[in-house]
Parts: sequence; C-alpha cells; structure tokens
Amino acid sequence: MAWTRKLYRKVPRRHNGALKEYSISNKLKKEKKTTDEFEIMLATLTLEEVIALRLELASRSVGYMMYGLPLWGALTNITRDAVLKYVISASRSRTEAARVLGIDRIKLHKLYKKFDLYSYFEEGENR
Repeated sequence: MAWTRKLYRKVPRRHNGALKEYSISNKLKKEKKTTDEFEIMLATLTLEEVIALRLELASRSVGYMMYGLPLWGALTNITRDAVLKYVISASRSRTEAARVLGIDRIKLHKLYKKFDLYSYFEEGENR
C-alpha cells in the first residue's frame, strides 16, 4: 500500500502564533467587565437579542430618544469591528485571520489601522 492512514492526527495547538494573547473574553475579565457567570448567561441569548439589549441600555440615559444618531449608517462599521475582533481572537495568526475573512494580509493590516485593533488587545491604562 502506497499510503497509510494515521489513526490519531495531531491537532494543532490553539493560538500558537502571533495572536496567541488576543482573547476578548480574557481582556474583558482583566478589566473586570465580565465574569464566567455573565458569559454563561450571555451565551443563552441570540446575537440579535444582545445587540437590541445593548442599544436599549445605552438609550436609557437619554430617555430612550436617540435622535440624530446615525445608527443605521453606523451598523456596517459596528458589525465589521465586532467580526474583526472575534476573528483575531479566534485565529492562530494574522494570515489565518485574513483567510477566514476572505481578504489578503495587506487589507487586514489596513483594517487593523482603521479599527485601531493594534491597541485594542494591548494591556494598559488607556483602554
């Protein structure tokens, strides 16, 4: 037989590349913005429910009147920012992140700059 089948494939370790320290969950836990219990409750909600709840909570401070806020036009950037942060935290490298998004590394670099992602995952007082 010309080939042999491996019974047990070695699964690559998760996050062994340049992005190994990028985790949104860990970042928010370090900043004391989330807990394990909160993440469990959040996991039971749909993405649409989370977005709607977040908008409702944000609008409470202005009496539920968010006039003049270009919310509809900002949706594209809001969703792209969220997807980029997720892909970066779930990928093992920038090359893998670009592949997941279906773009090249040059475009990914431009998106890093546009959405200020280089500083988002850095630890520091400014965030």
